[in-house]
Amino acid sequence: MNKPIFEGIRCYNDSEVTGALQRLVKEDIFLKMISILFPNYSTKQIVDQLLSYRTIIDFQKGFVNQFLLGLEASITHGIKMYGLEKIDRTKAQLYISNHRDIILDSAFLCTKLIENDLDTVEIAIGDNLLIYPWITDLVRVNKSFIVRRGLSSRQILESSELLSQYIAHTIQTKQQSIWIAQREGRAKDSNDTTQESLLKMFNMYGTEDLTTNLVNLNICPLCISYEYDPCDFLKAREFQLKRDNPLYAKTPEDDLINMQTGVMGFKGKIVYQITGNIEAELKNIGSKKLNKNEQIHHIAELIDRQIHAGYAIFPNNKIAHDLLKNETRFTDEYTQADVLTFENYISKQLSKIVIENKDIDFLRLKILEMYANPLINKLIATENKLD
Repeated sequence: MNKPIFEGIRCYNDSEVTGALQRLVKEDIFLKMISILFPNYSTKQIVDQLLSYRTIIDFQKGFVNQFLLGLEASITHGIKMYGLEKIDRTKAQLYISNHRDIILDSAFLCTKLIENDLDTVEIAIGDNLLIYPWITDLVRVNKSFIVRRGLSSRQILESSELLSQYIAHTIQTKQQSIWIAQREGRAKDSNDTTQESLLKMFNMYGTEDLTTNLVNLNICPLCISYEYDPCDFLKAREFQLKRDNPLYAKTPEDDLINMQTGVMGFKGKIVYQITGNIEAELKNIGSKKLNKNEQIHHIAELIDRQIHAGYAIFPNNKIAHDLLKNETRFTDEYTQADVLTFENYISKQLSKIVIENKDIDFLRLKILEMYANPLINKLIATENKLD
């Protein structure tokens, strides 16, 4: 059961499903979007189906999962999940993962959990993405809780304390697993690192020492790998805009374009790798004579290594590595046809970028970095050896 203090950030309860769906079906933008996603159904059929759900899990399995399975068939070459044997199914997990796609990272995770007879996760989502009230209803009825952004220093502290309490309450009392990204926003260059402030926030709820508090959250790093990132050209564009104007900031409309492009764009193969609970490693760090900041740093590095070692490596990662570094290290592991396919893909993505003073060389470099960095980091994490 949720506490009153969590009212402003928590996901909806089953008792709120009917009201949320009744509000959603009155939103023209939402209905237009859903009609595009379900072209074989009339608006009335969609509305009737939505209003038939009474619980969150029924809504997720009957509606959200139906859409995601169709999406998996149309925009991917298949989604795999590995490492389920590494988790204790009797416990709630705090999955910390790298972040590639605003919507689908956590959404496809839920489809794979459902396929493996596991409950879906609660999902952390920044309030900067809640552009319209109906989006708030949609994500909260889909088990998302809200992370406040753009706050003053005092508000950040208060919000972090509340969020920490909510996460601990959800894991320990509700026995509900959570997905959260390792950093605020996506790593635009795919150089995935864990924000130390995130770990400090996790610790705020507790009365024990740092590592004990984190052990009690059942932290489980999770690695997400996409063969292709349909938002790569948008990320490259943002890199140039920030280079040319350090004060550049994305608008809500930019976030909406990123969400739409990510949901509907081709991703190739997708792989989820569960790395396992890090309780033993946390206890080992806690046993050393380190101050709290040093412990935080070591824990962030631990999570990074777990995620980096879990990357699935595709031919385009190896090609991007060799092109970026002007090397031939992996030439025996891809064909000239692979190179041509990837070069054509980059050219197509670059052609989508509309920007003043378009710097093709810079933009191409940034896209190459996005595809090379997972391999570079995996090599470091696995002592220069591919699994």
